[in-house]
Order: sequence, then structure tokens, then C-alpha cells
Amino acid sequence: MGDYKKAIELHEKHGGKIEVNGLVPLDTREDLSLAYSPGVAGPCIDIAEDPERVWDVTMKGRTVAVVTDGSAVLGLGDIGPHAALPVMEGKCALFKKFAGVDAVPLCLDTQDTQEIVETVARIAPAYGGINLEDIAAPRCFEIEEKLREKLDIPVMHDDQHGTAVVTLAGLINALTLRETDREDARVVIVGSGAAGVAIAKILVAYDITDIVMCDSKGIISAEREDLNPSKKALLSFTNKDNISGTLEDAVKERNIFIGVSQPGLLSRALIATMQPDPIIFAMANPEPEILPEKAYEAGALVVATGRSDYPNQINNVLAFPGIFKGALRARAQFREEVFIRAAEALAASVEEINREHIIPDPFDVRVPEALQEVVYQTLKK
Repeated sequence: MGDYKKAIELHEKHGGKIEVNGLVPLDTREDLSLAYSPGVAGPCIDIAEDPERVWDVTMKGRTVAVVTDGSAVLGLGDIGPHAALPVMEGKCALFKKFAGVDAVPLCLDTQDTQEIVETVARIAPAYGGINLEDIAAPRCFEIEEKLREKLDIPVMHDDQHGTAVVTLAGLINALTLRETDREDARVVIVGSGAAGVAIAKILVAYDITDIVMCDSKGIISAEREDLNPSKKALLSFTNKDNISGTLEDAVKERNIFIGVSQPGLLSRALIATMQPDPIIFAMANPEPEILPEKAYEAGALVVATGRSDYPNQINNVLAFPGIFKGALRARAQFREEVFIRAAEALAASVEEINREHIIPDPFDVRVPEALQEVVYQTLKK
């Protein structure tokens, strides 16, 4: 609990991680008359006459709501809205730090899909975008879809698309190192939750189509009679040869392993059954499916994890700040093409690719700017 103790002390010392600061002076009577009554009537009338002006004269144009129900938090699971708040505060702090985007945490005390959709739709007028966070699958898919239908502002479930963008970016550079073309990529994805599904979809959109997915019971195939609708839908674009069996069967002769599942799931013996020089993305949190040193011992060419204490961290902070900044600038709803272009821009920002550097540093200030520009240009087409 050593690291947790320090983190608790940090949060307790500051009473959380974010605060609200005013942007205008409030020191004189004139200040008050301009910022509030009677002057505030001016921008109100301006917006009433032209609703688009709300983007220019209020916080809307630079502010995102970070929304959760606390049902799938980090590696902690369903811990509820109160316990999820420190994570949402952290997300808001990252938005501000890396892209200058203001963000507000909204932790909802319901896990009912329709209640969440209706609640977010009702508070949406104050925000320029909605970042859905740590909502369990398959409910998260329906919530995102319904909100995109209802709202005219960008809506993104970051556990899906942020993870997918950074994963694809790392994979683009890893394939370059391995000198492997997309059509020769043979992928196994272990974990069929929000992240796993989104990764599979973005890979297929990028023309990496030989994908087998696994859940805790083995390969997701048409032979299974226990698949929920979300998993059945995966069969329309994965497992084209309809193989079935265990994780061992899935990994054999593959050259890419992507794990968004559980610690310790991948062994050196399993890696030895893959093609030579496999690419291993072991992204389970807080402990990966296999530690990098063990994966390298088993013959891996490139290893990425979700951890900051190893090279090649697949970290969503590389994606969501710049992506949302571009979408706020464009004032447009996301399209799937946006995530492909963002991944390509992220991959291209790595100047010298090597086995310990397939992903840019999270503190590289060029990254959010590059992403926001490509997102803006894509959405404005």
C-alpha cells in the first residue's frame, strides 16, 4: 500500500485534483456590472438571437463533461460513482494539462442505460463535448450510440476509442519494425469488453482483418452457444475462418497479441507457439498479461503495456486531449475516420522508431497539437 498511501495523502492534502477559477476580473462595481447584472443580459440576448454564439461567449466551446456511472473503473471494476470521482477528476486535470481543454466530472448515481442517456442529453447544452468514461460493456456501446443520435456535439467513450487509437498507432510502428504488411498481420485480441471491441473495429477499418478474439471462455466463434448480442456481433468482422478452442489455440502461429484482459494470462510457453518475433501488447491494468522482461525472454520483438514504468506505454492521454480539442474546434460529431487519422498522426509523431520507442512520450507537447489539427481537418471535410 506504499504507493497508494502517497496517492491518498496527495488527494487529501489538496481536497482532490481540480478547482474552478474565474477568467474575468471581479474587483470593482464595473467588473460586476459587466460579468453579471446588468451586463450579462447582453450575451444572453446574443445567444437567444443566434444560438451558435453560445460557443463563442460561454465556456461551451472549450469544455467537456467527463461522465461515468462508476461501473468499470480502471482495474477496480464496479466501485460506484463516489469512488470513481478521483479518476474523473484526474481525467479532467489531464484534459487541461495536455490540451488546455476545461473538463467537469459528472458521476451519475444510476447504471440504467436510458437514465444515463436522458441525464447527459439534458445537461449537454452547457458542454461542447461528452467524454464517457469507465462505463461497463456492453451498456457503454448503447449509451454512446444513443447519445450520438441525440446530440450535435462530439461524444466519445474513451475506454473504447482512446485506447483503440493509441493501440493502432503503436501497432503501425511495431509492424514497421517487424517489416510486416497489414495483410500479413495475424492478430489475437484477448478481452472482449469496450477496449477489445474498439481495437478490433479500428484494426479492421485499417485493413488489418485477420483477427481472432477471446474472452474468459476461449475463442469467440460461431460454435459457442453462450455469446451475448455484443459478442455475436463480433463474428461479422472477426474469426473469418471460424476457429474455436482455448487461448492456446488462439495464440498459436499468430504474430500479434493484444491483451486487454487480466494479469498473468500470457506465458512464455504460449509466446513460443507464436510466429518468430511476435508483437506483444499486454495492456491489462494494473499488472499486464505478461511482464515485458519475460515476453522478451520468450522471443518478443516489441512489447507494450499500460504501465508508465516500462517503455511503450499505451496511454490514452496521448489521444483524448488532442482529439477532443480538434472536435471542439470543428464543433462536429465524431466519425470513425477521425480515429484512423488520429492514430496515423500519433504514429507519425515518433521520429526514430525502435523496439522501446513505438509510441511518443505523453509529455511531448507536439502530440495534442498534431492530433487536434488532423481531427479538425478531418471533421471539416
